[in-house]
Amino acid sequence: MIEFNDFLRKAIELKASDIHITAGIPPTLRINGVLTPVSKILLSKTDTEKIVRNIMSDKEYEDFIQIGELDFSYNISKLARFRVNAFFQQGKHAMVMRVIPITPPNLDDLKLPYVLKKFTNLLSGLILVTGPAGSGKSTTLAAMINEINIRKRRHIITLEDPIEFVHENKMSILNQREIGNDTKSYTNGLRAALREDPDVIFIGEMRDLETISIAITAAETGHLVLSTVHTLGAAKTVDRIVDVFPPHQQNQIKLQLSNVIEGIVSQQLVQKNDGSGRVCAMEIMVATPAIRNLIREGKTHQIDSIIQTGRMSNMITMDSSLEELYKNGLISLEEAIKHATNKNIFENTL
Repeated sequence: MIEFNDFLRKAIELKASDIHITAGIPPTLRINGVLTPVSKILLSKTDTEKIVRNIMSDKEYEDFIQIGELDFSYNISKLARFRVNAFFQQGKHAMVMRVIPITPPNLDDLKLPYVLKKFTNLLSGLILVTGPAGSGKSTTLAAMINEINIRKRRHIITLEDPIEFVHENKMSILNQREIGNDTKSYTNGLRAALREDPDVIFIGEMRDLETISIAITAAETGHLVLSTVHTLGAAKTVDRIVDVFPPHQQNQIKLQLSNVIEGIVSQQLVQKNDGSGRVCAMEIMVATPAIRNLIREGKTHQIDSIIQTGRMSNMITMDSSLEELYKNGLISLEEAIKHATNKNIFENTL
C-alpha cells in the first residue's frame, strides 16, 4: 500500500484528474483530458486484485464481490481524496479513481462567473449544474457550497455517493451524508433531510423520478436545492427532468419546475491553447419570467433563443462562451468548434 500511495502522490504532482488501474495495461493517468501511461510495466490480474483489495475495508470488499462494482472514497491524509469506482472486467479487478483536492474550491479562485455567487444568496429554489462526466460539475457545486459555508449562517445537508470534497463547519453547519454508509439511498436521505431543519440541500445526482420529485418539493417548501444532471444545455436538462415522469404527470411537473427553477449551469472542460490544462466553457440560464413561461408551456426549444438575448440577466450560451475563450486566446478554433452546440453557426461567426 505504501508503494501505491507513492504512485497516487505522483499522480497528484502530475495534476492528473483520473487514475486507471486495469489488468493488461500499465497504470494510466488522465492528464489535461488525455490518457497517459506512466510505466512500461503491464499490470497483472494479481496486481490489480491486490491494489483494489488493499484500499477497501472488509465490508466494502464484501459488497464489491457480491455486486460486481462499488463506489467508495479513499484518502491520503492531508493530501487528497479519491472518488473510486471499482469493477470487474473479464473476471479481473479494475478501478478508476477521480482525484479530489483536500481543500474545497473557491468561486473566486476558479474564476467562475459572478452570477454563480448570486445563486448562493438565494433562500430557496432549484439550481442545477449539468454536463457530461468529467466536466467539473462536482467542483463547481463544491465551490458554491463553500461560498455559502464561509459567508452565510445556514444548515447545509449534502447527500453524496460517495462524499467527495470534505467541508469544515465555518459560518454554516454542514452535515455530509454518504449513500450506503450514512443513509440507504438518495430518496431515503432526502426524505429525512426535510425533517432535519435544512436551509440548503445538495443532492449528488438527480437520477430517478422519486429523487427528482422530492427535490422539487424541497425547493417548493422554502429550501435551496443544488444538484447535477448528466445533460448538456438548459433545454435538454428541462426535457430530461420532465420526461422522467409518466405522461399524465408531466404538465404538473412543468408547472412545479417553472416555479422553483432558479438557474441551470451547463459546462464543458476545453483544452487550453498552451497545453497547460483545461478551461471551463459555460452556458448559464437564469430563470426569468420568459424562461419560466416557456417551461410551463413546454416550449423548451425556445429556451436557447432567450439565453442568446439574455446578457442583461447574466445569461450566456455555450457557443458564446466558447467564442469568448477563443477570442481571448485561451483555446484554439478547432477546440471551439469541437465543443460547439451549433458548429455551422459557430464557424460563420468567427
